[in-house]
Amino acid sequence: MKRLRVAITARSVFPIHGMGGLERSVYDLARHLARRDVQVTLITRTPSAAAPDVIHPDVRLAFVPYRTFPFAGRRGTTVIDRSTAYPLFGARAGALAASMVEAGTVDIVHGFGASVLGYARRRAQLAAPLVLNPQGLEEFGATDPARARLKRIAYLPLRRAVLACAAAADAVIATDHALEPAVRQHLGVPGSKVSTIPNALDLNDVDALATAADGVRIRQDAGIRADDVVLLSVGRLEENKGFDVLAHALAALREHSGRLAHGQWRWVIVGAGPAKGRLERLVAELRLAPHVLFAGQLPDRALHAWYEGVDLFVHPTLYEGSSLVTLEAMAHRRACVVTDAGGLPDKVHPGVNGWIVKPGDPAALAAAISGALAQPERLNGMGRAGREIVEHTFSWEAAVTDTIRLYERLLRA
Repeated sequence: MKRLRVAITARSVFPIHGMGGLERSVYDLARHLARRDVQVTLITRTPSAAAPDVIHPDVRLAFVPYRTFPFAGRRGTTVIDRSTAYPLFGARAGALAASMVEAGTVDIVHGFGASVLGYARRRAQLAAPLVLNPQGLEEFGATDPARARLKRIAYLPLRRAVLACAAAADAVIATDHALEPAVRQHLGVPGSKVSTIPNALDLNDVDALATAADGVRIRQDAGIRADDVVLLSVGRLEENKGFDVLAHALAALREHSGRLAHGQWRWVIVGAGPAKGRLERLVAELRLAPHVLFAGQLPDRALHAWYEGVDLFVHPTLYEGSSLVTLEAMAHRRACVVTDAGGLPDKVHPGVNGWIVKPGDPAALAAAISGALAQPERLNGMGRAGREIVEHTFSWEAAVTDTIRLYERLLRA
């Protein structure tokens, strides 16, 4: 039987371009396909001189320049950059994938977001089916009503690029059942074209990264007392992650809620991004600074040690795709307080492994956290339930099997 050959296009991938939901998803997909004897070529942007240029011994890398325009900010991290440099990168990366199809070296093209635009433009003349994972669809939804119109205008070029990719795709992936309506609505694709394949975790990797002892040690190294309640949030420090909402919720809880009112708590924030300065100022204004630890961007082992060392994971996001960080917290048996955003309802089941609240509502967030901390005896059981959900639904063994089945179905058609 001929070996399946796949070209994946993506703007970023771990560890070459840092850590994030997209970067991790691309990395995991590529290496797990390679483990199943799929020949994988990953087309991504050229790394910096200091970055590694390999992600897995069996994954071939092809690099395309990503040229950021003046005043567009860091690559891939601002609205301006995503609507200028990103579509142009997608045109180049997709064109490279098309040349591989024409050369007869690729059977399937799998694109993330606008990174496959150049292939979408030529799909009708090329034999290899196109699979599109649109990721979080942030360009189609505004998280701040006051800025909604401005943001929609700024994202127009990126939306057009993603819509072109969706129109040409033979299959579009929704990463959660909760996201299927948004995928159909925003991309204008029929339900028959949508396949739900979740972003997933490699639990062997997760378990190897940190143990309970690592959690104890990282708390001690941070000067956190053994009897302190520790809340953890992980994500890029930008407005749509809702960290400011959580800061206001914690300020209210400090005045009225049990152990938080007595100062026996810490909020650990892992991540970096453009909103850090504003968040630091808000934390100071709310008189939370003695309780807040900005841990910054951390290597995997340190991040996973924090998952092991906390009492509760809180993800206050205003807008979300799939949320790998929530899955990671669940894999480490942490109960979760999250918002009803993106694919989070597929992961956190109220009363089973956590709480779900309305995005952008500090009072609801405060009530959920207060309820969680008022019944500490339930948190361990909820954490175990979260781990079981990951094992049954969000493991890479299942996700890569479903992905290969999708490829084979498209090739037969």
